[in-house]
Amino acid sequence: MSQRSKKPVTARSSQRRKKPVRARSLVLSRNDVQREVRRAQRRGERVVFTSGCFDLLHVGHVRSLEEARSFGDRLVVAINSDASVRRLKGPSRPIVAARARAEVLAALACVDWVLIFAGATPRATLAALAPDVYAKGGDWPLEVLLANDVPPGFAGEIRRLRQIPGARTTQLIERIQGR
Repeated sequence: MSQRSKKPVTARSSQRRKKPVRARSLVLSRNDVQREVRRAQRRGERVVFTSGCFDLLHVGHVRSLEEARSFGDRLVVAINSDASVRRLKGPSRPIVAARARAEVLAALACVDWVLIFAGATPRATLAALAPDVYAKGGDWPLEVLLANDVPPGFAGEIRRLRQIPGARTTQLIERIQGR
């Protein structure tokens, strides 16, 4: 007679499953993100902020966001509104609407909160949130960030992210279009 082995009960298997967080619930207004940032900072958490168009999510975006998150405990991603992307990139952009871009970003494990901003730069959003770190892609010269993005009196640290060779949205679009 063979003995049947029973699976050991572990803490994980005996706990009730938690409902997954819906990505769209992490896309918030600037005021709501500001409240979340303050709460996190009161708990002693270091909050990192980054921004961009994130039109077609690719490996360069993912690696940059993971790197940004490594600078702190929480990551806020501010994305350009559709009108802002058009001003920056031209009339054929964005490819994906802002709300959809925001939801896709919010689904990434390294991202805590996402918001959409309308300005040409994230200066006003950065001023309102006052994160501990502002992380931006290495393709942006520090002088440009200081002149355009960083509000006067910003007390946070500024970190430039590594560039991922060959991972550019414009290159992806050109490849798709067969140029």
